[in-house]
Amino acid sequence: MVAGAIHRRLALGLAVLTAAGLLTAAGPGQAQAASSCAGRKVRTLPFPTGSVLLYKRRGYVCAVTLPERPGTRRTMSVGVQARGSRPVVDEGRYAHRAGPVTVHAGRRCVWVQGRVGRGSVSSGWILC
Repeated sequence: MVAGAIHRRLALGLAVLTAAGLLTAAGPGQAQAASSCAGRKVRTLPFPTGSVLLYKRRGYVCAVTLPERPGTRRTMSVGVQARGSRPVVDEGRYAHRAGPVTVHAGRRCVWVQGRVGRGSVSSGWILC
């Protein structure tokens, strides 16, 4: 019984160290974005105060806005609109990211907007 407890503790310690190593290697911005949207990254829309990352999977488009300097709470937003549908928007005061927001686009074009503070980006119709 004592040996089983030792093995469980060793396994738990190894799992914690592995997770910490993966997060350190990915960096803080990459780890947040990777964990928030499913699919493959198809586009990055940079602007002076941040960037919008777009992911696509099985007809769904997901977007997240990341600030250039995370950690300070400020007004951020991200919005995605499939052509012919209403936009899905996440807006508020965040320290690390706005979103994720996801829409089903199928094969339709999407319009993406992002804002951090006074800086913003608007894509026009893309991913057609």
